[in-house]
Amino acid sequence: MSDPRARVTPRPASVAASDDSPAPGVIGIGLAAVLTFALAQGSWQWFATFIGVTLLAVLLAFQRRADWSPGIRSPYLRGLVAYALVVGLCVAIALAPLLQRRAWLFPMPGTRGECALMGRYAALQAKAALGDLSGSDGAALAFAQETQAGRAVAECLAATTTLWLPVYGLGAAVLVGTVAWFRDRDRARARLGPGHH
Repeated sequence: MSDPRARVTPRPASVAASDDSPAPGVIGIGLAAVLTFALAQGSWQWFATFIGVTLLAVLLAFQRRADWSPGIRSPYLRGLVAYALVVGLCVAIALAPLLQRRAWLFPMPGTRGECALMGRYAALQAKAALGDLSGSDGAALAFAQETQAGRAVAECLAATTTLWLPVYGLGAAVLVGTVAWFRDRDRARARLGPGHH
């Protein structure tokens, strides 16, 4: 007869051991796919802003960092770096359409003028492609020229914007990482009580 006191002790859930582990990996993979899709379109559209903001909200809502630790190789710091970089990527995706379209936010000295020349060239190409037909319907020709010029300018500005996006993303990552590090450190010290440094 078995001892009724001998009971099988349930093993702790493995999830509990990883409650404090950072989880930006899957989100980072999703962001990489979204970024690849957005870049393949040629021009940054406003839907990219929606995607960036949505993924940023998901990341902020569900990502949990490990307990604060001052060590350079600590799990906390590794998770914080990954977290900050993913946030920076989200911010870069969200800002890309605005950077492409607003000179006050992203001046791009000289580039906007050069892209306007690309638009004029595309308009000439549209007229040349019609040949003798260009005089038969002036409204259609004007619309075709405007459409081709706008697409050329947008693609030119988008290419330059994409080149500068890492700078904006890295800047956002550094800012977010620094703020999060100081905030987590202060919270950890508050839990330990006065006299702990």
